[in-house]
Amino acid sequence: MIRLLQKIVDVRAEEVRALFLGFIYFFLILSSYYVIRPIRDDFGVAGGVENLPLMFTATLLVMLIANALFSSLVARFSRRRFIPIAYRFLIANLLIFFVLLLVISKAHQVWLGRAFFVWTSVFNLFVVSVFWAFMVDVFNTDQGKRLFGFISVGGTLGAIVGAALTATLVRKVGTLYLLLIAAVLLELGAQCVRRFPTPSDTKRPESPVGGSIWAGIAHSFRSPYLLGICAYMLLYSITSTILYFQQVGIAARVFTDRAARTAFFAEVDLVVNILTILAQLFITGRLLKWFGVGATLAILPALSVLGFISIGIAPALTLLVVFLTLRRAGNFAFARPARETLFTVISREDKYKAKNAIDTVVYRTGDQIGAWLDPISRWLGLGFTGFSFVAAPLAAVWLFVSLWLGKKQVTMASEVPGDA
Repeated sequence: MIRLLQKIVDVRAEEVRALFLGFIYFFLILSSYYVIRPIRDDFGVAGGVENLPLMFTATLLVMLIANALFSSLVARFSRRRFIPIAYRFLIANLLIFFVLLLVISKAHQVWLGRAFFVWTSVFNLFVVSVFWAFMVDVFNTDQGKRLFGFISVGGTLGAIVGAALTATLVRKVGTLYLLLIAAVLLELGAQCVRRFPTPSDTKRPESPVGGSIWAGIAHSFRSPYLLGICAYMLLYSITSTILYFQQVGIAARVFTDRAARTAFFAEVDLVVNILTILAQLFITGRLLKWFGVGATLAILPALSVLGFISIGIAPALTLLVVFLTLRRAGNFAFARPARETLFTVISREDKYKAKNAIDTVVYRTGDQIGAWLDPISRWLGLGFTGFSFVAAPLAAVWLFVSLWLGKKQVTMASEVPGDA
């Protein structure tokens, strides 16, 4: 079995168990998120597309609170305790939403739907950020280059299963009971953390990380390397939000039935994830190993430059859908594993605190900027065509940052004993 596995991924015998647990862990939490993602998008449309900027503002504020709470857990507990605690807090939230949606009539669920949109927008970044923080803590740079692509396949399969479950079951059992499915999947993910065997366990005692609750944000501003990762995340988030608003606007115009709209969002997720898994299985690991982190990071911004320029020159619905699909698949297949490898060379405290702050607060700050750029661009009369020519230079700066981070990561990895 190991020899068969090694034809796909460059794994060593002593790494197989950790590799598969990471694979299953990511599968479970992404399944959980993708079960409720289409529900979130539907609530976002139902709450009014014009209200999305305000909901993104609320998301940023809630994210700041969540980041502080998580940092306090990191400071007080070991990783095998604070990760399950964080996930079970989110499970409790899901159960609360289940009860509220059960007792409140659909005619009075508008504000509840908006609250669920904000909560899910925090949930999706938080659970994935915690997962990858754990991965970059237990695997070093060399292992990250070899194994993160395959571990990402677990997440992609989970996303496919979650999207398929929602598309299949939403008409049969309704939205409400999908929340319970998501809660069960998240609890199974928490169990993976407790059973994770890592080579690091013999070298690093299971003790609290310590430090202040705001250390992640403070360290991010003091380190040029972490600031570079912040810039990468910010530019990615801004351009992603611009495209998200276009997708939601199109869905609101084309679909009037909410169940059909939810199914549409789930089907789009399904197509993206099928493309992603093919790339992760056959391309990602080889790219990271042969060309390094910088070149792999640069793929997504380079694609974005070409995509925005193409839409600006020849705006068409088909081109927009293709661009959105390729960009999302490129993020999951190439950008995400490469971006996570960047964090393998920083301190353990920064892996949990600074990384979580970047993955959540910085990301949602970019969302906030992108969300308010949409109404400003419409007020200026730019339209999507004109705005594409504004987004293209941002993507070019993003491309430069990617290449710089790749070079810096190589330098830092060579300074970490046994991590080059």
